[in-house]
Amino acid sequence: MTETLKPENPEQLLDAIKWAAHEGHSFAVRGQGTKQGFGRPVQAGHGLDLGALTGIMAYEPSELFMTAMTATPIAEIKAALRQNNQQMAFEPPDMSVLYGGEGGSIGGAIACNLAGPRRIQAGAARDHFLGFNAVSGRGEVFKSGGTVVKNVTGFDLSKLLAGSFGTLAVMSTITFKVLPAAESIRTVLALGLDDGQAMTAMSAALGSPNEVSAAAHLPAAAAARSGVSYVSGAGAAVTAIRVEGPGPSVEHRCRSLRELLKEFGETEELHSKNSNALWRKIGDVGAFVDGAQVWRLSVPPMDGAGVVAAILSTIDAQMFYDWGGGLVWLGVEASDGGAETVRAAVSAVGGHATLIRADDDVRSRVPVFEPQSGALKDLSARVKKGFDPEGVLNPGRIYEGV
Repeated sequence: MTETLKPENPEQLLDAIKWAAHEGHSFAVRGQGTKQGFGRPVQAGHGLDLGALTGIMAYEPSELFMTAMTATPIAEIKAALRQNNQQMAFEPPDMSVLYGGEGGSIGGAIACNLAGPRRIQAGAARDHFLGFNAVSGRGEVFKSGGTVVKNVTGFDLSKLLAGSFGTLAVMSTITFKVLPAAESIRTVLALGLDDGQAMTAMSAALGSPNEVSAAAHLPAAAAARSGVSYVSGAGAAVTAIRVEGPGPSVEHRCRSLRELLKEFGETEELHSKNSNALWRKIGDVGAFVDGAQVWRLSVPPMDGAGVVAAILSTIDAQMFYDWGGGLVWLGVEASDGGAETVRAAVSAVGGHATLIRADDDVRSRVPVFEPQSGALKDLSARVKKGFDPEGVLNPGRIYEGV
């Protein structure tokens, strides 16, 4: 009989996993439940609902760190940080826009290693992940890291658990870095560029001394759905370059960027309110791509336009570009997600593709993550066996048997 266990504290979490490991059961693990469609369908006998493990345990604004329980909503964390004019620099996206639900948790953001548009400047979620307390699939409590980077000695298990999708251990508490929020945010818009021109323009902006914190390109169809009138009303593709910092510095850098980009055509500028609205939608993805299947392609930035052209020569798709062209979001309707076409185009430039959203049938038939082989596949299996030899936690969510 399938049942869902709902531990109310770390001790009950430990008891639940010990029971499963001893009795040969398995769990589909969830926090706020906004990422259940991310990864392969989990074939588990029971559910493990962490929704009660919420709350901020420690927050030291002057020391730039916070410790929170794993299912603490991102919205609650952001609200606490705003009171001290601070932020999570890795800009975790709200995946509920793609999957449904409301918001998401800090544990989900770290476990899936999710980062938003500022990734090109601030790094991935794992780069801000300082430490944790967790229970392995063996039913053993362990911890790693501390409240500052210099406390991380020996094996940096934080980097291992970030992106493990709950297949190795279940974290009960998480400690992460926070940083001061920018005084001013502005976005320079270059209008009407084709995809190739946009890659060149973003490369020029990112290579300039203007400390760009985000760069994205919205083809005309995507731009029309932005919700920001200056973008949706452009009637053309929009290439967006964001800068952040002290007011006078941001103003100066925007002037410099507009001078740099004028050779590409007309430019406009968004100030803080519209900039925040635009980049929030870019990070949350769902406003710009539709389709039953959504792919995330990681490619060399200057190859993004060529990869998309190769895919569009075979299947219909909606798309936009983030991370200076290095991240391509693709929405398709093909019954198999267009997997063969997508992976062939990405492989040709040495990139990788992740099937972010699809129904259960497609995610069961099509590899969700980039297929592994040889030594890498063996290593993944050994790591899984070391932490969760009986397959208690999210069995098969990443790869079959992992």
